[in-house]
Amino acid sequence: MPQLDTSTWFITIISSMITLFILFQLKISSQIFPKAPLPKTMMMKKTNNPWESKWTKICLPLSSPQQ
Repeated sequence: MPQLDTSTWFITIISSMITLFILFQLKISSQIFPKAPLPKTMMMKKTNNPWESKWTKICLPLSSPQQ
């Protein structure tokens, strides 16, 4: 039974990896990628609520009588 000659495997694998790397680099460099989205400045509309202009009690203690 003949022996398998593996002396050329190293150069074959290395050359294949280099070729694939170059092909992938060429493929990626030819792509056109979209630009990154820019944040949109939004103007917030101020609404006048009647409860904002006067002071209100947030909470009453449970022991105090309601007035």
